[in-house]
Amino acid sequence: MVGSWHLYGSDVPSGPLDVWLIDSEAVATHITTGSDWCLIVETSDPYDGYDMAESGRVVVASISDETPFADHLGETVRAVGEESDPDSGRLALEITFDSGSVRCETWSGDLRLFSK
Repeated sequence: MVGSWHLYGSDVPSGPLDVWLIDSEAVATHITTGSDWCLIVETSDPYDGYDMAESGRVVVASISDETPFADHLGETVRAVGEESDPDSGRLALEITFDSGSVRCETWSGDLRLFSK
């Protein structure tokens, strides 16, 4: 797993901007939010971090225990379900593993991840 975080000064990042789940065949599934606040799920490789001058920087790194996905490292995905709205697109995605599930949501444009 790889994630990206916005870092600004000494503030502690609140949560990842992006998460990439990488399977045993090195295919990366990218989960993030769009400018229209919908949840985006696509196949794409992690990007490089970048500097935003006075606005901070975005770092991209391997995830150890920073997200609920860490509890399921190495497990097979058993099911995927999504919630969507015809007008606003995908709102949530639930990924089920052998030992539990992770819910991915968009809230006011932010990516939210929850263990279930």
